[in-house]
Amino acid sequence: MRAQILDRSGGPLTLREVDDPRCGEGQVRVKVSACGVCRTDLHVLDGELTRPKLPLILGHQIVGTVVEQGEGVTSPSLGERVGIPWLGWTDGTCIYCRSGRENLCLAARFTGYTLDGGYAEQAVADARFCFPLAPGLEDVHTAPLLCAGLIGYRALRLAGEARRIGFYGFGASAHLLAQVVVAQGMELYAFTRDGDARGQAFARERGAVWAGGSSERPPVPLEAAIVFASAGELVVRALEALAPGGTVVCAGIHMSDIPSFPYEKLWEERSIRSVANLTREDGRQFLPVAARLGIRPEVTVFPLEQANEALRALREGRFTGAAVLTIAR
Repeated sequence: MRAQILDRSGGPLTLREVDDPRCGEGQVRVKVSACGVCRTDLHVLDGELTRPKLPLILGHQIVGTVVEQGEGVTSPSLGERVGIPWLGWTDGTCIYCRSGRENLCLAARFTGYTLDGGYAEQAVADARFCFPLAPGLEDVHTAPLLCAGLIGYRALRLAGEARRIGFYGFGASAHLLAQVVVAQGMELYAFTRDGDARGQAFARERGAVWAGGSSERPPVPLEAAIVFASAGELVVRALEALAPGGTVVCAGIHMSDIPSFPYEKLWEERSIRSVANLTREDGRQFLPVAARLGIRPEVTVFPLEQANEALRALREGRFTGAAVLTIAR
C-alpha cells in the first residue's frame, strides 16, 4: 500500500510503498477513504509530543471500510463503515479505565502517535475502539468529527452550564462546536488572531454574536471560555474575560507555557481545566448529536500525495475549517 511515512521528528513525510498492515487478534483492517489533518499531527511532526513510534504513519481522524476481521472480532462487520479516533487502546484494568476515565489511562496507545494512523491506503485498529458511522454524511465531512468534534464536545461538557461562552482560536474544532452551542441557544464570542478579518467573518457566519482579535475584551463578561489555540498566553486573556465563577477549558494536547499572572485574575472562584484525549463514551454521545443537528464541517481537501502541503497550510492558517486527506482508489 501507499503511505506517508514520518521517519524523524521535524519531517518531512515521505510517500512510499510499504507492506499492507497485518490484522492481529481483536483488530480490524480498514480501507481508508479519508483522514483528517489535525494540529496534533503538527505537534507530533515537530517533536513537541516527544514519544512517537518511528517510523510512523500520522493521522487519527480516519474514515474507512472494514476489509478484514482479526481473530475474535464480531463487530464491526466486514464492509461496515467506521471511524478510527485518537484513542486507540487502553489496558482496561487501571483505576482510570475502571472509573470511566479511560482517556487518562497511563498505558494508553494513540492512533497516529504510538500506533500507525490513517495517512495511508489502509490502517489497522483495535475493533473495540472503532466507531460505527451512520450513513448520510460524506467521508470527508465525517473525518473531522472524530477528533476536532469529539475534543470540542468534551471541552464543552467541562465548561459547565455557561450561556455566554468564548472560543479562543476558531479552527477545525471550534467551527464544529459552534454549531452545537448555537443550537443549544448559547451566546458565542469568537477570538481569532488579531487582524484576522477572514477568520472573524467565518466565526460570525457560524453563529458568533461577536468576533474579534485575541487581545480584545468581549463586550460582556464570559461565563466560560475554551482555548483551542496552543498559545499559553491566551489562558490569561481568557481568565481576564471571565465573570466570577467562570471556567477556562484548555482543549489542546500541547500548549506553550502559560505566563505567570496575579492571583486576582483567578479569584472569585474562576477555574482552569484541561482536556486530555477522549473516551469512547464521548463518541457514543457526540456522533448522534452531530447527526441530529446536521453538523457539517467546512473542509479543504488534499490528496494523500499532498500531505506535507496540507500540514503546511494548517500551520500557516491558509484555510478556514478543517483539512482532510482523501485516498484515491
